[in-house]
Amino acid sequence: MKTTERKILLNPGPSTTTDTVKNAQVVPDICPREKEFGKIMSDLAKDLVSIVHGGEEYAAVLFCGSGTICIDITLNSLLDRDKKALVVQNGSYSERACEVLKAYGMPFIQLDQPIDRVPDLSAIEKVMKENDDIGYVYMTHHETGTGLLNPIREVGEIAHRYGAFFITDTTSSYAMIPIDVHRDNVDFCMASAQKGIMGMTGLSYVIGRKDLIERSKDYPMRSYYCNLYLQYHYFETTGQMHFTPPVQTIYAAKQALIEYFDEGEEKKWERHRRVMAAIHKGEDELGLKEMLNRDVQSGLVSAIRYPDDPNWDFDKIHDYCYERGFTIYPGKIEKKGTFRLCALGAIDDEDIRDFWKVFREGLVHYGVEIPVRYNG
Repeated sequence: MKTTERKILLNPGPSTTTDTVKNAQVVPDICPREKEFGKIMSDLAKDLVSIVHGGEEYAAVLFCGSGTICIDITLNSLLDRDKKALVVQNGSYSERACEVLKAYGMPFIQLDQPIDRVPDLSAIEKVMKENDDIGYVYMTHHETGTGLLNPIREVGEIAHRYGAFFITDTTSSYAMIPIDVHRDNVDFCMASAQKGIMGMTGLSYVIGRKDLIERSKDYPMRSYYCNLYLQYHYFETTGQMHFTPPVQTIYAAKQALIEYFDEGEEKKWERHRRVMAAIHKGEDELGLKEMLNRDVQSGLVSAIRYPDDPNWDFDKIHDYCYERGFTIYPGKIEKKGTFRLCALGAIDDEDIRDFWKVFREGLVHYGVEIPVRYNG
């Protein structure tokens, strides 16, 4: 097996991958319309459903694209005539959902909530009470810009109580934080291969209730390529994706799922938590401050405030770490100086301890005071 230089990615995806996943892409050329390849995709789809314990009631629908394609697909495909959407907006990715709905000219209510704490459930229920034409409620499970974890089970229950269904963007929580779609009141969730399953970029998937997908065939068609029912129906009847799939990425995803099930749901989540504990330990030792209280964090992303030090320069620290094999990522909070450290990918706490040594060396190299300084 070819060994590739290992890079530790502490950005929120794509994530660090194993050599076995990388090498799984090197396969004989194959036409994706062959039955052999169709069988690979069919088995892959079943495995993706099993990760969230969907059983026979749910299906995984595969698409070629980044995670945002799933936001587009679910939002535009699943709203019936004379219905409107409710988006719980408390971060950059739920804001993206609003932008998608605006682009399609679709009716929706944007319920703005604070970005640094969980939404007010009573506010969500109030909107549902006052609007009997809401078709679905949409909320991001894990807002990667801040690391906030939203209460999907509670919001899903509210949606169901008022006759709507619940869509949640689980792109940065799927296959990391354990999810049970039945217990968590999730009708549709989504992810991309380069995130939780630790595969390669280019394959994304929507996992949803078959009965609701079937019902959506009568909804307005707002997109041809990004239509959930068309892709689902084509796969169900032909065993193929409607359009050319990302062949090598699917082979990598197949191997990534083998490794996911070998590690196991709980052990994998324990490893991610172990990594985050090491991230928090290093922050505390250097005096770094986070944007969010830890009791509302996902355990996968830490958004760290820039130190108030004239010698602090994110780009310089980034480059210092990058040249030594570690990637850190700028924040996504408007008008706030932050960077993020993420517990995604094929990494463990030892990698984080090695990272903090390099990060500390970078601070010293550029004359940043340790412990780092904050003015308030």
